[in-house]
Amino acid sequence: GGAAAYMCGDANIMDLSGSTVYAGFTDSHQHLEGVGRRTKTLSLFGIPSLSETVAAIADWAANIPDGEWVQGRGWIEREWTDEQRFLNKFDVDPFTENKPLFMPRADGVSALVNSRALELAGITRDTPDPEGGRFERDLDGTPNGYVLANAMNVFRELIPPETDAYLKDNLLRGLRANAALGWTQTHDAGMAFRHIDLMKEIHAEGNMAHRVYAAALVQEASTMIERGRETTDDYMFDVRGIKVFIDGTLGSRGAALLSNYSDANHNGFMNRTTKEEVMPVLEAALRGHLQIWTHVIGDRAVRTLLDWYAEARNDLAQDEWASTDLRWRMEHAQIIPPSDQARFVDMGVFPSMQPSHGIGDLNFAPDRLGPDRLGYAYPWQQLVDRGLMILGGSDAPVEVGDPRVEFYAAVTRKRLDGSSESGWHPELAVSRETALKMLTIWPAHGAFQEDLRGSVEVGKFADFTIFDSDLMTLPESEILTAENIMTIVGGRITYRAN
Repeated sequence: GGAAAYMCGDANIMDLSGSTVYAGFTDSHQHLEGVGRRTKTLSLFGIPSLSETVAAIADWAANIPDGEWVQGRGWIEREWTDEQRFLNKFDVDPFTENKPLFMPRADGVSALVNSRALELAGITRDTPDPEGGRFERDLDGTPNGYVLANAMNVFRELIPPETDAYLKDNLLRGLRANAALGWTQTHDAGMAFRHIDLMKEIHAEGNMAHRVYAAALVQEASTMIERGRETTDDYMFDVRGIKVFIDGTLGSRGAALLSNYSDANHNGFMNRTTKEEVMPVLEAALRGHLQIWTHVIGDRAVRTLLDWYAEARNDLAQDEWASTDLRWRMEHAQIIPPSDQARFVDMGVFPSMQPSHGIGDLNFAPDRLGPDRLGYAYPWQQLVDRGLMILGGSDAPVEVGDPRVEFYAAVTRKRLDGSSESGWHPELAVSRETALKMLTIWPAHGAFQEDLRGSVEVGKFADFTIFDSDLMTLPESEILTAENIMTIVGGRITYRAN
């Protein structure tokens, strides 16, 4: 009886010695190539001060030949113990005079560049800000080396392209790193077709350490529309979405708000992708049953995208839709007024949210938003109360990308050391059962795969995450100490501790 009734003759029987088996965990928002790249480049994540961050950049730059780009990622000023300000060119110019530098902030939507990079890009005090971006400037208008959103593009275009071998190695490294943490699937929120084709090679070679469900970049929407959904027979690799970008991030004051920031005289910016660019993509997605994923953070961005989603549906007769089961998504969706929460329900939009963003951003969100807007910021429990399925993820490499951190953040709404502040709205944390759904069955719904995975049931894929202890019963303070001991994908062990 029991599980034994389903074993075939050559089944491999393992004694897990009291460990806990979960339906395989899914990271519903990640950037796989970036996760792998992080293992090979300068990571500034977790450095506790500005001075130590600058010192780490200096040490790294010392080994870069003149003329080559100094690159890294992961700095975040609000976690520093000395100065909490954005980096600028004056911090790094003294040791990078002959080396251009490009280092995105942890959010990936703003970056530090040095004077040499500005010179190569031809950016001066007379250069206007691009649509959907901004060059931060000194009082006289001279760019100071901190650039936001679409203002980053001119520097990215100057960096020599990587080889396919380099990118493929990054993807493989990302797969292995994720499997070691217990992820059995990741949703890749914006994968270039160059990476998609490399992923097909990795799949053909039998080197997929976990499943990947991906959305193509909006810049390549025409290719996605032409090629349509691409899925391997074993569902290890599935591409059916288009990732759209609208605003920036709250930390860099780029998130688009309905009213001004509480600590700045502006309300962020929109139009990283314009309405004129987005609307044809939305209509093509309706015709081709492609899923739309949109980066929205501020309440103005959320409301605008809901309007655009509705407009596309109204403009295109329903008999032209390939399906009425759309499952369009909003990625991050950090500030959602109650009236717009109701529209998520009415329109069947999935909120794809990263609990670690909540506990990280709450260090500065009170300053950015003020007390009223905090009442519907990172509003996880409010959305669950409305019957919405939250797709839980990490946004790695923006965050660490650890399922324990996401689970802990969702159920505690506290810093990793257990502390919190007034105004963090602990009532918006969720139960452990809900947090588990955010990492299992709800992401399966968000990928049209609820009949295939997301729970331990007969007929579903044998995707399991196995921990040495039970996240559902551990004391809150011990959740982060639980260890993944085995990851199983499709019945195959892709990671085993020790």
